[in-house]
Amino acid sequence: MRRQIIKIDEKKCNGCGLCVPNCPEGALQVIDGKARLVSDLFCDGLGACIGECPEGAITVIQRDAEPYDESRVMENIIKAGPNIIKAHLKHLKDHDQNEYLAQAVEVLREKGISVPDEEAEHSCVSEGCPGLKAQEILPKPSQQETTQVEIKSELRQWPVQLHLLNPDAPYIENSDLLISADCAPFAFANFHQQFLKGKIVINLCPKLDKEIELYIEKLTQIFKTKNIRSIHIVRMEVPCCGGIGFIVNKALEKSGKSLDINQSIITIQGQINQGVFT
Repeated sequence: MRRQIIKIDEKKCNGCGLCVPNCPEGALQVIDGKARLVSDLFCDGLGACIGECPEGAITVIQRDAEPYDESRVMENIIKAGPNIIKAHLKHLKDHDQNEYLAQAVEVLREKGISVPDEEAEHSCVSEGCPGLKAQEILPKPSQQETTQVEIKSELRQWPVQLHLLNPDAPYIENSDLLISADCAPFAFANFHQQFLKGKIVINLCPKLDKEIELYIEKLTQIFKTKNIRSIHIVRMEVPCCGGIGFIVNKALEKSGKSLDINQSIITIQGQINQGVFT
């Protein structure tokens, strides 16, 4: 079957092994000094390992591969102990892989092994997978007021998607750059005023977009040829969104530039956490 699965560029891989602990499914091993995908059956194609590779050697591609087998994955994970079981369940839950989560919990129950995440066990086995049920995020009382306030758009350029963006666009010069996850403007109500005002925006999704290497090259060209005053990343709290930071840092490294990156992490409930990393 044709599906998403990781690809490792052996020329870029330095064998550091940082990707291995972030693949609780056991699909990766360091063999002969290189990270290797040991079995298609163990790779779920979600790319949790991507953000841990300092060399950008791992990407997610579409190719013919054996179907991912959660039952066989669980056989390996159970041998590795409760901490790995817990990490694997969290990995599935964070990526909304609720069918696989239910299968994993069922395997544990069949073998008489306690489920580390009781909430996962209750929701997936007793009530059905939460991802299959509609979820309503109720507004706070202050958001229910009927007073209408006109809010103007702070968008200063078009296009905004990195795949469509021209790195030589003159409006990028001397700009404060906002690099946003696709979902962030929907989750955070005051996105325009809080983040977009006065900035040039670039949006992308490191999980669904298939142009990671192209994105790195585009940003590298921007950082090399344009004077960028500041960079602010706005991403969601889900793990796969961490790939944005990897893409930006890799592009900065290739460009030879050094800039602090301000980062805001948005929760699904629309709250915000601030952070800075370099």
